[in-house]
Order: sequence, then structure tokens, then C-alpha cells
Amino acid sequence: MAFYKFNADFLLEKRSFIGEIFNSLGRTDHSFRVVRRGRRIARFTKPSFFIWVLLLFAIFLISFAAFGLKFQLPGNFEILERSSSSSHKFDTSGDGERSVKFSNEVQQEFSGSYDVEKTLRSKRRKQRKRNFPCEVGFSEAVDYLIEPQDLRNFTQFSLHYVDTEEKTLGITSFQPRFGGHQTLQEREKSFYARNQTVHCGFVKGPSGLPSTGFDLDEKDKAYMSNCLVVVSSCIFGTSDFLRRPTSRKISQFSKNIVCFVMFLDEQTLSKVSLEGHVRDDKGYIGLWRIVVVKNLPYDDMRRTGKVPKFLSHRLFPSSRYSIWLDSKMRLNTDPMLILEYFLWRTKSEYAISNHYDRHCVWEEVLQNKRLNKYNHTAIDEQFNFYQFDGLPKFDPSDPNIPLPSYVPEGSFIVRAHTPMSNLFSCLWFNEVDRFTSRDQLSFAYTYLKLRRSNPDQPFHLYMFKDCERRALAKLFHHRALPSPPLGP
Repeated sequence: MAFYKFNADFLLEKRSFIGEIFNSLGRTDHSFRVVRRGRRIARFTKPSFFIWVLLLFAIFLISFAAFGLKFQLPGNFEILERSSSSSHKFDTSGDGERSVKFSNEVQQEFSGSYDVEKTLRSKRRKQRKRNFPCEVGFSEAVDYLIEPQDLRNFTQFSLHYVDTEEKTLGITSFQPRFGGHQTLQEREKSFYARNQTVHCGFVKGPSGLPSTGFDLDEKDKAYMSNCLVVVSSCIFGTSDFLRRPTSRKISQFSKNIVCFVMFLDEQTLSKVSLEGHVRDDKGYIGLWRIVVVKNLPYDDMRRTGKVPKFLSHRLFPSSRYSIWLDSKMRLNTDPMLILEYFLWRTKSEYAISNHYDRHCVWEEVLQNKRLNKYNHTAIDEQFNFYQFDGLPKFDPSDPNIPLPSYVPEGSFIVRAHTPMSNLFSCLWFNEVDRFTSRDQLSFAYTYLKLRRSNPDQPFHLYMFKDCERRALAKLFHHRALPSPPLGP
């Protein structure tokens, strides 16, 4: 208590002393308190206020740089500009205050754009879901697989191929072509499944003229002539990385009887060698037997790639089955399990998957033109020709529709080398040779015309799901290259 009292007395004395000083200056004790309070406020409002403002501004700039501002409503930014410039209405009623209101039209536009955004998000989610592989009911092992004996029940006829074309009388500037010079009359007749000779690539010119291309070493030809089951792919023009089949996923049985052949041009071989893929003494890189192609038949690398893709029955004359996969894929499944599941179990002679998104040729034409995949005039010429010859639109509601899609995903093809399968492959290749290299444009036309031309001779084509295709091999992106020319 004494200490407290002492302190209180001291403070009173100090306060009275200061008060006398201010009284002598003409100020009261009350004015002293006002001045002190004003100084405190001044100290806060002048320096501290600006410090806080600068701090908040710095936080704002950091947030803007790191995350950006997303204050727009969902929809097109162009709609925001239109709404801010021309779609406001000013209401001056009530106390003379002007309030800005969106017109009903703009509100509906925002609502519509939001619905479109929701639809796009939903479509992207469904697209991602579709891009996942689905389960495929393969057999547990290849040891107990038995090749069916009823393959002879497929349509049978004798098919031969045009080997050489002679110079036509009256034509002085004859240039031999790899695909030959098929007339429209020859093209029309080739769709009939009967004993005949058709154009199917590898057409030579008269004696003394240069090769038409796709020249192979004789040792490679000898190796390929003995293959009974083939897995093949190609890379031309360094368009892709070399991807080896996953060896641990492939049985020793398949490794012993299946030929794994990768076709490369010399430029691509040099490229993959620099990337560490070097052939061993027998010409292999992993499971791939590397076959070098010289004198490519087309300037368009995509069209050149259609030769091994469609004409495996010509490159491997003794083969009974072949599996084609694009170079953007790595095989992760045993080839014999693939044959059993997609051909033997379904009693088919040709298997290919549907496209993951598009099912009508009309849609495929628009997509090719939108992405500038090929010269637009050439696409229109081909598409108009097909429409004139009866190509129908895809109608999913038609109970008699022959295929679940008219647009394939042609990166994976499983074939039995039967006469009808070989004929279809030749016909499809001839369309690519005659028109554009976009083979998805000609698939449905070729299949439907072949089917229409032979109503009593069925072609057993099985179109499987795209998600099953994704279960067979891992999909990669192509090597980043400059955009190719849009064709002739």
C-alpha cells in the first residue's frame, strides 16, 4: 500500500507540474489530453496507413503474378465485352439514383455460355473415361491355344496381283507407279470376290525403267518369306521413336514362332542409332527384326506407311496371320492371345477397332479439314466421289447397321490372310493410292462397297471397342516434327 500510494503521489505531482507548464502557455489540462490523442492518431494515419496500403498492394501484385485474376463469369470473354459496352440498361427511377442492370438477353447469354461450359467439362470427363483401357478376357496362357480348323469356311477364290504394267500405246510420257495405273473400269471390277488379278501395289514398269520403290535387301526378303505369324510396324521420315515390344509380356512360345518386323528408312535408322538403338549382329533391336526400306515409293511419308500397314500379305507371302500396330504404340500383349481373342473366338478374318470419338465419315471429313490434315480440295474430291457412289451417313438407330462405327481407329489391325481379307486390304490400299492418304476417310466406303458387291459372299470383319485396343498396347505421342505439307 505504501508503495502504491507513493507512486500515486508521484504521478499526481508529475501531472500537476506538467499542468503548470501548460497553464503558463495558456493551455488547460484538457487541451493537453486532446493534443496527445491527436498526435497518436496522426502517427497512425500518416506513416502506418501508407505502409498498410503498400503492403496490401504488394500482396495483390504477387497474387496476380502467381495465380492470375479469374473474376470473369464462366463463358466467352467476348460476351463480357459486349455486355459491358452495349447490353446495360440504366434505371433512373427512385431518388434519382442510376442503377446498372443486365438485360434479360445478356443474362440468358451468360446462362447459355455457362451451360456450354458445363457441357464441355462433361464431355472432357467422358472423353478421359473413354481413353482408359478396359478389361479384355484373354486366355490365361498360350500353351492350350488351338487354331480352329474351319478357316476354310470363309469365302474362297483365287486372287492374283498385277506385277508389271506395259507402256500404253500413244503415251510417250509413261511413268511407272508403285500402285500402278488402275482405270476406273478396273477399279469397279476389283470389288467382286471372284478369281481375278487386281492392282495391289508393287507394280513394276516395263523393262529398263527404274524401280517403283519399296526396295528390300534379299536377305530380308528370304527371312520374311518364311514368316507364318507376323507383328509389324514402321517408321519413315523419323516420325517416331523406336518402341520395343514389352518382352516380359510375351511368351517364349510366341517369341519362337512370331516374326516381329520393324520397317525403317535409312534416315530413321541413323536417327534411332544415335538415340542408342543399335542393331545386333543378326539385325535385331530387342524383339524387332529391323528391315531397311530403300527408294520410298511416295514423297508423303504417311502414304508410304500404308504399304506395310495394308499389304502385309504381299510382304509376307507365306504368312497366315498378321498384326499391325502404329509406331506410336508399344505392344504389351502376347500376339497369340490377340489372335485367339479377336479372330478365333469371334470367327472373324479381319479385326479393327472403332474410333474413340467419331463414327460418321461426315464428321471425319470436317475434322480433317478443321485440323488441316490434308489438302481440302483433295478431301472434297474424294468425299464427293464416295457420296455419288452411295456412301451413307452413319445411323446408330438403324438395327441393320453392318458396323458399330464407320470410322475406325486404324492404329491396330488383326488379320487372317484369307482371300476376302487380302482383297479388302488391296481395295483399301488402292483408295489411299488414288485419293488421299487419310485412310479413315476410305474405310467405310471400301467395306460397304465390297459387301454390296458380294451379297452372297460374306466378309467377316469384327470391329472391337477402342478401349480394348488401348489394353493391347501403350499409346505414346508422335515425335514433334514440323507440320508436313497438306498433300498435292
